[in-house]
Amino acid sequence: MHPAIRVDNLSKQYRLGLRDVMNGSFREMLASLASMSARRLRKPNGGRDEEWLWALRDVSFDVEPGEVLGVIGRNGAGKSTLLKILSRITAPTGGRVELRGRVGSLLEVGTGFHPDLTGRENIYLNGAILGMRRTDIRRHFDAIVEFAEVARFLDTPVKRYSSGMYLRLAFSVAAHLDTEILLVDEVLAVGDVAFQKRCLGKMQDVSRGGRTVIFISHNMSAISTLCTRGLVIDAGRPVFDGGARAAVRHYLEHTLADAALAWNVSQTARAHADVGSLVRVERVSTTTARRDGLRFGEPLKVRVDVLSHAVVEGAECAIGLDDTYGSRVVTFMSDDARLTTHPGGRYAIEVTVPPFGLRPGKYLLSVSLYSGGHYYDYLVHFGAVSVAPLQEDGEGHVEDEADRGPIAVPSVWSVSESTAGAPT
Repeated sequence: MHPAIRVDNLSKQYRLGLRDVMNGSFREMLASLASMSARRLRKPNGGRDEEWLWALRDVSFDVEPGEVLGVIGRNGAGKSTLLKILSRITAPTGGRVELRGRVGSLLEVGTGFHPDLTGRENIYLNGAILGMRRTDIRRHFDAIVEFAEVARFLDTPVKRYSSGMYLRLAFSVAAHLDTEILLVDEVLAVGDVAFQKRCLGKMQDVSRGGRTVIFISHNMSAISTLCTRGLVIDAGRPVFDGGARAAVRHYLEHTLADAALAWNVSQTARAHADVGSLVRVERVSTTTARRDGLRFGEPLKVRVDVLSHAVVEGAECAIGLDDTYGSRVVTFMSDDARLTTHPGGRYAIEVTVPPFGLRPGKYLLSVSLYSGGHYYDYLVHFGAVSVAPLQEDGEGHVEDEADRGPIAVPSVWSVSESTAGAPT
């Protein structure tokens, strides 16, 4: 059997600072060409010292029919570039790609939608782009609309949709149409909790139906659950290819530093955070500013800084700790300390967790800002905290035994001689 996807020595190079002048308006194209000419005149060598970046370099792998491959990596590792090449949106600099079957892709919210067309028209347009006949699209039409929950707005131009409505319709079209290959970028983290669960459930149905799926996500639990195999990419090169759980563990252990006390959040490319955004997360030491993690039995204190872009009533914060497989260990929620924000305000949310017996090891931090089940902003596995085996005084040793679970709960035991049930 031939692979559904074959990637052979794929490479993609970009020139930094150069916009794609052919894809803008005529005015933008003239302005770009004029600025490029001005830069060349100012440089003595004619502007030939542009900086180049290899987004992908010599990437090779096969994906068998029916296989679900999870692609993992830091921001900027080359994951989205890979999917854009597979979707034929971007041409590679070198190497080749073979695809056997029709390809459906969901790379960004609303990718492939025309903003001036209605939801109904975009469903048919998207299906036609994927090579579907009108009868095939009509056969899936009701299921698409029902899943997306946009029946009331079906004849409204999608430029008037909220980002959540855009996402629901775009995902529904990609998941329901008859494509042999489905490419999904990190979009499932947007929207409310109920829709995320429905998306993950639909992805499971798609994978069980024998379709080939490549799935990019920073949600390690979703990768472990949905995928049969994982590919880790770092700086444009594949560094691990194996089982999904093994790939998750490799990525989390090798790429997340646990020496940081604070993480500043870049505000670029955070279009989803239009109401409020996380700007800084700090692990505050309750004793001294150690950079080697917590001691077993030491309290955990975390401060989260939030920048508000609108009036929000009753916003809540949640901090999660996951193990190195991406499975949730514990979640702390600010149920009793809700936040009311105003545009332009900056707010600090602090939580102190008493010692709760977290066993020695590395734990991954996630933070979210939400209200009423809708996420305003989120950070998934952006940093890690290590728990050292010993307390400050050198006592309280606890073995790092994976099979004993992540929490060491204090308990009181006694031993005595018993005659109960003894023969008389």
